[in-house]
Amino acid sequence: MLESAHSILKNIYGYDEFRGQQQDIINTLIDGNSALVLMPTGGGKSLCYQIPALARPGVGVVVSPLIALMQDQVDALQALGIEGAFINSTLSASEVARTEKALLDGSLDLLYVAPERLLMPRMLDLLRQASISLFAIDEAHCVSQWGHDFRKEYLGLSVLALEFPEVPRIALTATADQRSRAEIASQLGLQSAKKFVASFDRPNIRYHISEAVAGKNDLWRFIEEQHAQDSGIVYCLSRKKVESTAEWLSQQGRTALPYHAGLDSSVRARHQKRFLREEGVIIVATIAFGMGIDKPDVRFVAHLNLPKSMEAYYQETGRAGRDGLPANAWMSYGLQDVISLRNLMQSSDADDQHRNVEFQKLESMLGFAELTACRRHALLGYFSETAPATCGNCDNCISAPETWDATESARKALSCVYRTQQRYGVNYVIDVLLGKESERILQAGHQHVSTYGLGADLSATEWRSIFRQLIGLGLLRSEQESYGVLKLTEQARPVLRGEQSLHLRKASKPALRKSKKRAVALDMNSADKPLWEALRDCRSRLADEQSVPAYIVFSDATLLAILQQRPQSLTEFAAISGVGKAKLQRYADDFLDVIAGFEPNEVAAFE
Repeated sequence: MLESAHSILKNIYGYDEFRGQQQDIINTLIDGNSALVLMPTGGGKSLCYQIPALARPGVGVVVSPLIALMQDQVDALQALGIEGAFINSTLSASEVARTEKALLDGSLDLLYVAPERLLMPRMLDLLRQASISLFAIDEAHCVSQWGHDFRKEYLGLSVLALEFPEVPRIALTATADQRSRAEIASQLGLQSAKKFVASFDRPNIRYHISEAVAGKNDLWRFIEEQHAQDSGIVYCLSRKKVESTAEWLSQQGRTALPYHAGLDSSVRARHQKRFLREEGVIIVATIAFGMGIDKPDVRFVAHLNLPKSMEAYYQETGRAGRDGLPANAWMSYGLQDVISLRNLMQSSDADDQHRNVEFQKLESMLGFAELTACRRHALLGYFSETAPATCGNCDNCISAPETWDATESARKALSCVYRTQQRYGVNYVIDVLLGKESERILQAGHQHVSTYGLGADLSATEWRSIFRQLIGLGLLRSEQESYGVLKLTEQARPVLRGEQSLHLRKASKPALRKSKKRAVALDMNSADKPLWEALRDCRSRLADEQSVPAYIVFSDATLLAILQQRPQSLTEFAAISGVGKAKLQRYADDFLDVIAGFEPNEVAAFE
């Protein structure tokens, strides 16, 4: 069986070696055992169930949460010569009947279904009659009520352990803290399954976070300088901001499409399809977009608001650079983001316990955003992974943030909160510190408190930065049930008493340097670009002919290998990483013709 797995890896997928823990995971499933797998986006999770499904007798059943992506997932399998299919509500009755027949007669290798479909009595009855090689539960964090993408339908998947006890199961996710991991194992009956936790590190992603200063102009500067022709995702907190940002980016000349739950489903499907199948498209979205997106050449993910948790941030930024090539995770945010998120959490239907967990996760996210040390070190530490103190590929490592002794200013801020009876929000307290003579201040009599006007040496923007960092450090909390009223915490006592000094990040931060490791098309010798563009044109033409995304033909990483190695024969082309037998037969001649179109002396001149 192991020899078979290696053979499948080479002949079908075109790779010589397994990565990381893939081989151990695959062996576990081939041996008939179950597994719980935590592996970062782009880490090769799909191979962990596809290869065992091909090596074992029967069909592999994949539970996938989004039916909108199943077509592309099946297209990718068929491009490899794998018999894949899906059953969902987009199919006609006759199409469903044909797929059900293929399931029962054993002619399928992999079948994709949504959890809702799998739990239907008819579907379960069909599966009882079929030969099943394994069950793969993708995006398994959806089963966790403590997670950021909880879906109640996933709770019903516990039926698989009861109905099919002899069939191995594999649950896969890119993000889950210790609490969520335990819940996934419990809910899916995987307590005794072997656990695989790969490194959460995505070394090809560069992290950059700064306070919002010029809003959309900051975003545009980042895109223009580093991703002028690249595909990317921009996340916003509200639907209104999604639509205004998409419209604004379109006015600047980019193809930018909105995506949020308030849009008609046909519009969402059309925009998602364009993003997956066209090059250079930017999708502007709420968190409703992204789960299961397999597009490997997303070169950047940008956030115009603070995500609600470290898990959400990691999951969303992880959609950049799935192909392993350099990518950017860029974010700008403000204190209002924290207030808005807290309001959303407070008004949710969740019980107090869940709300408290959500608040704690938000505080962790804010603390991460305000960090002055290596972001990668802190991000990996959050997921209980030890990492070097510096990474050299985040904003804080590339350009150390400027800090200052903010002890006295912090004492003024904390004291002002106390002097105004801990009954007011950030903006009001800042107005008192600045000595403003507003009607509200005069009526409250706060022009007489000792901290009135004591902060006139700093601007309102600088004070907002201080308050944001004090909240992030846990010295203050913003109580949303009391309309954002600031309250002192126990951690504030030593600072107020002068027993502890405090160094904070300066409000203004140096602009992000241009990355030397940018998207592949921009990070090559100028002499290589004509052949690169010709290879991309060939890929686009073949993709259009088959009505599939360009990356299904070849990923950017494989295309780059073709550019660098310039194969001259089928044998040389077959040696390219990512070229299996089916793709060799289907595409090699077209790409070899492109390479041949560049005269040998011309190619030599490029080298």
